[in-house]
Amino acid sequence: MERLTRALLKSGFRRPEDVIPGSLEEYPERILQFGEGNFLRAFVDWMVNALNRQGLFNGRIVVVQPITQGLIDALNEQEGLYTLYLRGLQDGMTIEQKEIITSISRGINPYTQWAEYLNCARQPELRYIVSNTTEAGIAFVNEPFPEGGCPQSFPAKVAVFLFERFKCFGGDPAKGMIIIPCELINHNGSELKRAILHHCQEWSLGREFREWLETSCTFLNTLVDRIVTGYPRDEIDKITHELGYEDRLVDTGEYFHLWVIEGPKAVSEELPFHKIGMNVIWTDDLQPYRERKVRFLNGAHTMTVPAAFLFGLNTVKECVEDQTISSYMHRGLFEEVLPVVPLPDDEKRDFAKAVFERFSNPFIKHMLLSIALNSVSKFKVRVLPSLLDYHRQTGSLPAILSFSLAALIAFYRATRQEEKKHQDTECPGTKVKTGALAGNRAGQPYEIRDDAPVLDFFAAVWQEYENDRDITALTAKVLSNSDFWEQDLSAVPGLEDTVAGHLQVILQHGMAFAVSSLIEK
Repeated sequence: MERLTRALLKSGFRRPEDVIPGSLEEYPERILQFGEGNFLRAFVDWMVNALNRQGLFNGRIVVVQPITQGLIDALNEQEGLYTLYLRGLQDGMTIEQKEIITSISRGINPYTQWAEYLNCARQPELRYIVSNTTEAGIAFVNEPFPEGGCPQSFPAKVAVFLFERFKCFGGDPAKGMIIIPCELINHNGSELKRAILHHCQEWSLGREFREWLETSCTFLNTLVDRIVTGYPRDEIDKITHELGYEDRLVDTGEYFHLWVIEGPKAVSEELPFHKIGMNVIWTDDLQPYRERKVRFLNGAHTMTVPAAFLFGLNTVKECVEDQTISSYMHRGLFEEVLPVVPLPDDEKRDFAKAVFERFSNPFIKHMLLSIALNSVSKFKVRVLPSLLDYHRQTGSLPAILSFSLAALIAFYRATRQEEKKHQDTECPGTKVKTGALAGNRAGQPYEIRDDAPVLDFFAAVWQEYENDRDITALTAKVLSNSDFWEQDLSAVPGLEDTVAGHLQVILQHGMAFAVSSLIEK
């Protein structure tokens, strides 16, 4: 069976009628993209592919591999082509869209092709930089200015690229870049700019270059939202048979997508996603959209996962299908989160309904243990603000959100502690060393992954509980840990007793009984 290439598509090969190919025009490279992973290929590259098909952008993407190991070789073997499956529910109807994405021209590994990487900076048509290098990618790392080799950090790579472009074009303001990071941190564009300016200072690159960065380059803050499930290992034989060609880079994701970009309207005319019906919002302030996503989508995950996993479920879809857990999640979202989020009621309700529809997607297998990674910091950002806002506004404690804190503590109960390497889900192929606790669910071990100080803390407090069986003392130690919550939660009236009471029921009778009793009340 032939591999997917441009020659194959031009040969008259009879592809399946429901697989839509992108444009094969040899457009100039206008976008430099850091990251060849599943998300960008199912999000930005898909959008650019759609613009090119409508003749509204007429540019291609050159992809830079941000770490030493990656998919660039495989991408170049297929001449930048891959097949994208987008599947999900919309207004209760199943949607399945299949496309051959042609918007990528080539890939560069800067660790082995440093000169070629710098040559990109000299291309006059290049206009945009996009990235997705994980949340940890946007951080200043003190390293020397590279002399003929690739620096390690992402901001350093961008700083060198922009300095090369500044020199090549003599500081021409028209050759400034528009930088659109997609990393999942707040103020991602501003943070990237701050790191680059730090390199500019540390490397003594000059006042003129700094002024060019400040006045000729535009750094945009963004919020991205699409669940991308990546290479479909369980289905690839079936998919290959359907397609009639070999594609080692098949990508899959949900149909829903949202890209909120905080920046000048003039840029939206350069990237006219709105003209082809893309859910791309240009705004002066993306914080309300971030708040909505964090409180509803991410919050629903974090308040549900510990309880649902200990209840006996393994995927988000199972949570929606199970009557008890679905009721738990629905009540928490609609009765406790929705009323306290400062957004228009219709907008909040529509978004909350869309969250449940996305969770019901039959094509997505979203594992609860994967979502449970770093649950303590996630709870602080995603759930705790709603819990505290509810208490401030009503004078009472929200039943579901308070219970979810008890479920979180129960989830971190460990039988042993170990250190191991795990696969980084944001950077496939990368092994990340982390501590792990081994919990117990119905006699079977499960892995609890978090930062070492979090794991050490829970290992210690649960060991103390095994010795003295004092659930009140355990709860007090967790709630008063200001390193976790940036405040002493034991000072919230009634919260300590409420959480301890829920935790006592969970430990004595099990999670299934505890959740069912909560819902019945």
